[in-house]
This record gives sequence, structure tokens and C-alpha cells, in this order.
Amino acid sequence: MLLKLALLLEGYFNVFRVFHYLTFRAILGVLTALIISFIIGPAMIRQLSRYKIGQSVRDDGPQSHFSKAGTPTMGGALILVSIGITTLLWADLSNRYVWVTLLVTLGFGIVGFVDDYKKLVLRNSKGLAARYKYLWQSVFGFAAAIFLYSTAVLPAETTLIVPFFKQIMLNIGWVYVLLTYFVIVGTSNAVNLTDGLDGLAIMPTVLVGGALGIFAYASGNIKFAEYLGIPFLPLAGELIVYCGALVGAGLGFLWFNAYPAQVFMGDVGALALGAGLGVIAVLVRQEIVLMIMGGVFVMETVSVMLQVLSFKLTGKRIFRMAPIHHHFELKGWPEPRVIVRFWIITVILVLCGLATLKLR
Repeated sequence: MLLKLALLLEGYFNVFRVFHYLTFRAILGVLTALIISFIIGPAMIRQLSRYKIGQSVRDDGPQSHFSKAGTPTMGGALILVSIGITTLLWADLSNRYVWVTLLVTLGFGIVGFVDDYKKLVLRNSKGLAARYKYLWQSVFGFAAAIFLYSTAVLPAETTLIVPFFKQIMLNIGWVYVLLTYFVIVGTSNAVNLTDGLDGLAIMPTVLVGGALGIFAYASGNIKFAEYLGIPFLPLAGELIVYCGALVGAGLGFLWFNAYPAQVFMGDVGALALGAGLGVIAVLVRQEIVLMIMGGVFVMETVSVMLQVLSFKLTGKRIFRMAPIHHHFELKGWPEPRVIVRFWIITVILVLCGLATLKLR
């Protein structure tokens, strides 16, 4: 919206030409989303507290979590509002990549909102039944996958890129639809599983989102794409504005979510942010790199899968509690130590992912 106004004013004032630069609008995206979060965050937390929309705590979890009971949750709505407004203000709304990313994010956010609402407002401990949650995730995931496959113009838009190798680019045809579906839905649930400690999920999301913004910018610039040996995707560059909004909104939320948290994200935020990361990775053709940079999300998901599988096959548990961050808590690690160490791991993995741009 504001981008269109700025481009209209360009004919009268040369200074408005700066809005043609993606990097400038990405910076504006970070700052705008951050400011929106700071402005509406306190009011949203007060309203959540007023309506007693608070966190419930498992009896079999770490004892340090008992004090968290009643802490306002569904704070992920703050992130979605900030991302949505910022993207609409500064992104090129004629770009279909922007709309797909935004709609997938909001779609998964709605699924998470319904789940949170049932659990926290209607006091239904089970929330949205797992089969219905997965059904609607699948609907949005497949809808995005089919739309992207059917509207692809360039072969590079549906080609699987293998990091560290310039020449390995696989034309996977209709398998692209399945891959896209699994990346979006899988990442959504992986971030949701990670969201168990104060700030644990949001900082890795910010780091991975920022790194994907770099991939988007490079993929959308023909000179950078050619130099780095990655596919040139003309529409991808605009995604850096969404990534900037995600970074700003995430940092704004972390201001209130840092230990000890004033508000929790809830499924409304975790499912949406994970889906957002997944669809961006698909659009910039970096699904494998997403698995590297989001290694913490992968580790959390695999720990749950192994725990369930081991218990069903042997009746024994591998970890004291899954996801794995609770295992370390029960081993005696203080919560802040677990959080910061997982952040450090993410920083390392994100740098490894970024290194694939050059190491080919």
C-alpha cells in the first residue's frame, strides 16, 4: 500500500526512488513490524490476561514449569498481525509469491487459533482433534503446492536443488507437489513442537527467516544468482520484505516472550511461522538447506518420533521426556541454559546453510 503511494510520489520527488530497492524495504519491514509489536503487544497481553486465556501445564513435566500456569498465551496473534500489516504496506502486492506466503501463514495461523481457542477459551483439554488439525493443514499445504506447481513459469521453479553442488538440479515433475506439501506441513509442526520454553522457538525462527531472506534476495537478482550458481527466480526477491517483517515481528514478540515470559506464542503463532518458513524455502528452492538451518526443529521432531516408536516397540523411553528440550531440563539444565544453547546451535547451523551459497 505505502509502496504504491511512494512510487506515485516518485515522479514529483526523487527521494522516493529509494523504494525501488528491496534491501531498503526489507529494513523498513523489520522496523515497521517491530514498532507494531511494541505498540500493540502490551494491550494484547492485558486482554489475554483479562479473559484468563492462560497456559496450562502438564503434571508430568519439569517442576519449574508449574509457575508458568496461567501465563497469557495465543500471543502468536501479535506476530501474525505485525507480519500481515507490514507485508501489505511494503511488499509488491502484484507478486504471487508474496500472496502465497502470506496466505499460507495466515491459513495455518487460523488452524492454530481454533486449536488454542478450544483449549484455552472453551476449556476443551484436547483442543482441535488431531485428525481435523492435520486435515486442515493438509488442505492449506496441498492448495499451496498445487497452485505453485500449476502457475510455475520457469523450469527452475520446480527443480530440486542439492546444496554444495552446482550441477545437481533435479527436475522432479509432479513430485514437487508432494515435496512442497511435506516441507510446509512438516516445518509447521516442527516449529510447534519446539515451542515449549520461553523464547526457544521464536529466536531460531527469526534466524532462519532472516537467512531465507538472503536466499530470496540472491535468487531474485540475476547477477547474484549467476555468480552463486543458484537458480534465477525473478519473483523471489520480493520475499525479503516478508522475511524482514517476520524478523521484526519475531524480535518484537521475543521482547515479551524472553525468560521469564510475559506471554506464550501458542499454536496460532507456531503453526503459522513454521508454515511460513516452509513455503519460503520452497519458493527459493532451498528445502534441503532449510533442514540444515532448522536443525533444532528437526532435532525436536525426531526426538518425539523416536520416543513414540521406542515406547510402542519396546515399552521403554529413550529420553526422559520429549521433545528433547524437556529431556535436558529433567537432567538438571536450567531453562535459560537450554534456550541459549539451542539458540547457539541455530546460529551455527544457519551459518552452515548460508555457506552453501558459496561452497558449490
